[in-house]
Amino acid sequence: MAQTDIEERLTKFYAKNDSEITINAAPGHFATSQSHTNFYVDITRIKVRVKEAKESARALKEKLESNVETVDTIVCLDGTSVLGGFLANELEHGNFHMTNKHETMYVVTPEENSLHQFMFRQNNRLAIEGKNVLLLVDSITTGQTIQRAQECITYYGGINVGIAAIFSTKSVIDGEKIYSLFTDEDIPGYQSFLPQECPMCQKKIPLDAMVNGYGYAKI
Repeated sequence: MAQTDIEERLTKFYAKNDSEITINAAPGHFATSQSHTNFYVDITRIKVRVKEAKESARALKEKLESNVETVDTIVCLDGTSVLGGFLANELEHGNFHMTNKHETMYVVTPEENSLHQFMFRQNNRLAIEGKNVLLLVDSITTGQTIQRAQECITYYGGINVGIAAIFSTKSVIDGEKIYSLFTDEDIPGYQSFLPQECPMCQKKIPLDAMVNGYGYAKI
């Protein structure tokens, strides 16, 4: 299959202090559900390949140590459940506490309805209610998805104890620190904008693609 022009523009970026963890990014004009960016950030390998997921889970554990004490449940967004499983294994063998009576962590993914509201079915509510919940996401730009997810966790009786991400343009959301493998500083020149403030739109530069945690769709 022939490469698209976006794939031809992809450049590999390495995590600080760990050359085994990489992401790709391509310059251009891209739209997410809440913002416009001048780079498409592809973090697929970390979410779907066992070797990269294991190494990334280890690195996230090191970032969480000494900052988060108790984790009972990991709530995974945007296809991060493979990484979430390995992260749970790392945390179970690290200096973290659990209150679960079976002495093992829950790893769950919320359902998102047509109104973009997160919810948990009855069979998964026990993994949230009264539990110390770590939120795991692939990327953070505006933080709106994080806020919706945390509101959902609180609604179902969970206690938000931390936010972990593969890539984040923010270091803090509502006073809570983000523990991420990559930041916008790792991709020189990366910028994100509110759609109505996008300078590329103002210059009539067409969008290259719509993007989300699952990839991109060309316009």
